[in-house]
Amino acid sequence: MERFITIAVFDYIHEIEILKHRLDQEGLQYFFENEIMSSFAPMYSTALGGIKLKIHPNDIETVKSILHEMRYDNNLRIV
Repeated sequence: MERFITIAVFDYIHEIEILKHRLDQEGLQYFFENEIMSSFAPMYSTALGGIKLKIHPNDIETVKSILHEMRYDNNLRIV
């Protein structure tokens, strides 16, 4: 996982829940850096640099497509 890259940053824990489901559906390897700390103390999210979506470099295009779908092509948008 040390080769994983940050592709998106979120401010709040609720923003990543639907995204997790979509990434799991595609069978992608990912993790959210600072997720646990942000769930315990949401006000620290900004101080920690946000909740960072880390993915394998080979999955960049697939994840970009999912993020685009979540932002623009869906009623369940990431805020």
